[in-house]
Amino acid sequence: MEATEKDILRGGQFLVKESNCEDIFTPEDFTEEQRMMRDTVIEFVDREIWPQKERFEKKDYALTEEIMRKAGELGLLGIAVPAEYDGLEMGFVSTMLVCDYISGATGSIATAFGAHTGIGTMPITLYGTEEQKKKYVPALATGEKFGAYCLTEPGAGSDANSGKTKAVLSEDGTHYKISGQKMWISNAGFASTFIVFARIEDDKYITGFIVEYDPENPNGITLGDEEHKLGIHASSTRQVFFNDTVVPVENMLSERGGGFKIAMNALNVGRIKLAAACLDAQRRVITEAVKYANERVQFKTPISSFGAIRQKIAEMATNCWVGEAGSYRAAKDIEDRINMRIASGNSHQEAELKGVEEYAIECSILKVAVSEFAQNCTDEGIQIFGGMGFSADTPMEAAWRDARISRIYEGTNEINRMLSIGMLIKKAMKGHVNVLEPAMAVKEELMGIPSFEVPDYSELFSEEKNIVKNLKKLFLMVAGAALQKYGEKIEEQQQLMLASSDILIQIYLAESAILRAEKMAKKEGEDNVKEQIAMAKLNLFHAIDVIETAGKHSIISFSSGDEQRMMLMGLKRYIKYVNMPNIIALRHTIAEKVIKENKYCF
Repeated sequence: MEATEKDILRGGQFLVKESNCEDIFTPEDFTEEQRMMRDTVIEFVDREIWPQKERFEKKDYALTEEIMRKAGELGLLGIAVPAEYDGLEMGFVSTMLVCDYISGATGSIATAFGAHTGIGTMPITLYGTEEQKKKYVPALATGEKFGAYCLTEPGAGSDANSGKTKAVLSEDGTHYKISGQKMWISNAGFASTFIVFARIEDDKYITGFIVEYDPENPNGITLGDEEHKLGIHASSTRQVFFNDTVVPVENMLSERGGGFKIAMNALNVGRIKLAAACLDAQRRVITEAVKYANERVQFKTPISSFGAIRQKIAEMATNCWVGEAGSYRAAKDIEDRINMRIASGNSHQEAELKGVEEYAIECSILKVAVSEFAQNCTDEGIQIFGGMGFSADTPMEAAWRDARISRIYEGTNEINRMLSIGMLIKKAMKGHVNVLEPAMAVKEELMGIPSFEVPDYSELFSEEKNIVKNLKKLFLMVAGAALQKYGEKIEEQQQLMLASSDILIQIYLAESAILRAEKMAKKEGEDNVKEQIAMAKLNLFHAIDVIETAGKHSIISFSSGDEQRMMLMGLKRYIKYVNMPNIIALRHTIAEKVIKENKYCF
């Protein structure tokens, strides 16, 4: 049955509407075709990438290019590309799936793949004219040519629109001459199709161009040396200098001044794909850590039997599983909205653009959360290996270094935290997410006398789902009061925005995990998914901790007197967990399964 606008939550609406487990997509819902695609990618990675880890760490850029060509031959670079441009034209969930599983073995390939398929190819498929798409996309989709994205400059990072690169129209109006400097350009060493952003005259916004590069005929383009980086060693990263580079007028991408919009929308897709790209890295780290813990004997016992190690394994597995739940839930929402728009007459380009833009809040939430999970996972991986983890001879050290860039890519996590709240406010102003009425209702509820009746919580997750409902009220209480106080100047209160976003992130992930586990329990029986139930509960326990701290920091920072007392009481009421589970027992349940299977097994 086709989804209609009525039954698909709009972006950000998870905060003010309830979702049933039947309404969300989980990794357990992959189709047969998607599972086959996943297995193909895993087999490719295990054969071509994982055994070559040492070469990647020794900056073997040629190996990265070779692997990318092989991925192109398998069709993996064209998953999202329409069939008429030699792509496989698969849905958004399938593109997430491939990005997820191809990215786990090394950050060098994760970066090359993401830069090429996302920001290197996608701006042309989504903003290009028919002629541009026919000319450039087929070679990019098959790996015959590679793409790079030239946005960042020495003075333009988070503020993407402040670039100084200039595009000057020739007197005869046939071409532009581009001059400027770009930095941190992934794939620069082997790309031949650059998406370049430059400013025409004193335009308010930058403009995008498709620029071809041929080392035999450089056309004013010179490349800097390969950058020396903390991680992603075999990812080609160079500066690119343009000196009167001649670009035909027909190579302008979208319209004049449309570059900032292209950049922002490319980043939205990049954000959720980056979340996906951080998942398999965690699965592989957990597997390696568990294998080591099962083999490493101290005090005549495998260290996997020690509570301190079990705690780490349980938390690592939980974070990975929760990240999967949130990432694929949002991916399917995006796919459904794209399909809905196509069904109502939108072009593929327009449908995809609007579909992803709709869920920009969720994209930012997932980018932040999953990149931080990956960093924590690799850090604990080193810890489980002990002294060996610090050695370059084990896979943990490289995984830890590679994970670090994920919190900076596609807009830093701080920028994304503030974006998620800023976008929610804009959606509320436009009437896309009705935040005002629920916020007023919460205010009235706080003035009333609370009920001391304990509800019947005998059904699985009945209390947990009620807590999530209350955490949403808590967000509306805190963010609503802060917005009332500061109005449009709320964006100047960055620390309050960061705290609000921490609450928002925890709500989305806690709900996604609970609904995933509930859906599995209904299908397979509670006894058969006790580890998944344990992970959903463990994650909620941590979410409450984070939310309590963020809520308290906010309330005591912008309120005083009776208002502050009332909100602190509200905070206490909304985080109440009557039948709090035994956390050590939950961790034991999760770790026991992973240790027994000797791998990440969910």
